[in-house]
Amino acid sequence: MKTFPRLPERGDFAFQMLVAPFRSTGAALHDLRGFYGLHLSKTMPFGCLRDDEGEMYSVVRSVNSPTGTPNATRFVYQSTRIDGKTLRMDKPRMAAQAQTLMPTRALKGDTAVWTSLPDEPSEPGNAWKLEASGEQMHWVEDGLFDIKGRIIGPGMQWYLPGVDWGTFYVSQLYDVSGTCEGRAVKGIMAVEQSYMAEGGQVHSKKCLIVNNRKHVIWCAFANVYADGSIDAGTFLVGHENLGFAFLTNEKGEASTTTDIEGEVKHKAGGYHVDTARVIIEGRDEWEFLPDPKGEMVDFLGGFPPTAQQEGRWRRVGDTRVPDRWFAWGETDKRNGTSRNVLGLED
Repeated sequence: MKTFPRLPERGDFAFQMLVAPFRSTGAALHDLRGFYGLHLSKTMPFGCLRDDEGEMYSVVRSVNSPTGTPNATRFVYQSTRIDGKTLRMDKPRMAAQAQTLMPTRALKGDTAVWTSLPDEPSEPGNAWKLEASGEQMHWVEDGLFDIKGRIIGPGMQWYLPGVDWGTFYVSQLYDVSGTCEGRAVKGIMAVEQSYMAEGGQVHSKKCLIVNNRKHVIWCAFANVYADGSIDAGTFLVGHENLGFAFLTNEKGEASTTTDIEGEVKHKAGGYHVDTARVIIEGRDEWEFLPDPKGEMVDFLGGFPPTAQQEGRWRRVGDTRVPDRWFAWGETDKRNGTSRNVLGLED
């Protein structure tokens, strides 16, 4: 049974979460309705691509909702080709893309479509388009990349209630391929949506997890193996009762639990991960393998305020080698190293 060292006030559930799979559809992605008194904040396509030489390209765009609070940063493009050592923001290429405040929105059949405003004089930059449904996604950034692919498993949804704020969060993963900077690439992309209190923003404003410094490990991941098998999902471990595991596979099966523990060790003198492990329901152990070039050093001190990193999650003892994968995750050394082991740094 759970214990409660801190007696919460009415409406405070001590960071207990709900998590479940759901059936992804384009109509739901397009819908502006809210849930649990929360407003749709934004849609977030993001992920990691690799070319035949093993170089990485990580990308994220903030696709604002009419009911959301705009991000200060709307498009981030990182590459290991900048310095050959780690993922660095390619600021000239970022600046060349349209920094759209409010995209066009449409529903074509069962595909949700968002686009830049190419005919708007006040919006310079290369056009972009995102299409997503319960079957596939297609993301084009003119002059930079063109990728598309099929969905992986069912969608994931979690809900975290709070007295004044809350968060409802949904995610779909896609196995994609295409071209980036003129090179053939393949990888994994997520399309996620967040629902926040009015004026709220994940990682920044009225964010129960980040504003209360509660999370230790938070990572979405997927491994697509040569034989067609798949491991994919999300791990979240934090303080009090915060945390869950969501796992799916190539059969579309999904399993969830809030019985998860984890531990992270950071590099000496740094904020990025040296090693990390989670244990699900006391028996299923997974380990994070940081990519040698996976540290996203340009995020430190900016937005989001946590250490972002690329790598791979695998079950301990699993020797399969994936053909394509991603594990875009974050930790925060200031928050501590495991559940209720708090950090010491400001």
